[in-house]
Amino acid sequence: MTDLAPLNELGRPSGLPSPRRYNGINWIGVQTLYLREVRRFWKVGAQTVAAPVVTTLLYMLVFVVALKDARPPLHGTPFAEFVAPGLIMMAILNNAFANASSSLIQAKIMGTATDFLTPPLSPLELTIGFSLGAATRGMVVGLVTAVCVLPFARLGVANLFAILWFGVIASLLMGMLGVLAGLWSEKFDHLSAVQNFVVMPMTFLSGTFYPIERLPEPFRSISHFNPFFYLIDGFRSGFIGHADGSLMIGVAVSAALTLALAVACWLVFRSGWRLKS
Repeated sequence: MTDLAPLNELGRPSGLPSPRRYNGINWIGVQTLYLREVRRFWKVGAQTVAAPVVTTLLYMLVFVVALKDARPPLHGTPFAEFVAPGLIMMAILNNAFANASSSLIQAKIMGTATDFLTPPLSPLELTIGFSLGAATRGMVVGLVTAVCVLPFARLGVANLFAILWFGVIASLLMGMLGVLAGLWSEKFDHLSAVQNFVVMPMTFLSGTFYPIERLPEPFRSISHFNPFFYLIDGFRSGFIGHADGSLMIGVAVSAALTLALAVACWLVFRSGWRLKS
């Protein structure tokens, strides 16, 4: 009978390889998770990219082409140029949210959550991977949508920083919100409820198709508590040079909310809520 192999400092047989250790962030794991999320939506691009663009073009046909003569300029801006940035931002918000939320709910229902729970990925790394994957889909859809609406609206660039900041931060924010919604939901009905009763009303009631200043009180004041208002208003101001609210307040609100959602995602992944329990 042979002697047992000696154990190393980790309590494993010395002949077996030790688990790989990572100093700091496991960037290889984060990159792998990110590419997994990107390839997941890109594989069905007709559904995840082309379909939202078609929906936006239908909005443009209804609100701009069909009602062209009935819509006066807003702030000296033709209605088509006013509504186009709002529609682009709406596409960014909805698709960034849908990417993360659908990925997590499908993993939970199909039992494939072990694909990202088993590898050496920390809660922070899971948050980064899923958020960046969702943000990528939001930005891709937003860019394609912007190109497709150009025949209907002449979009200029009045403030490049506002366009980039609010476009990127909106994608990240909604990606993290999608992570939380996907972890909270136990079935697709729950996820649809969040989409229909939270995301969609906040998007439509944030000045996408109208200036907030035309609303009567108290709805005008209430709209300033809607974070989507600052995202859409700031993004639109980058194109037309006019904002209904303060850009600095919009930057501060969007940054603070994104940071808060990042912490919330980290805490939920750390606890394993509805993933490991």
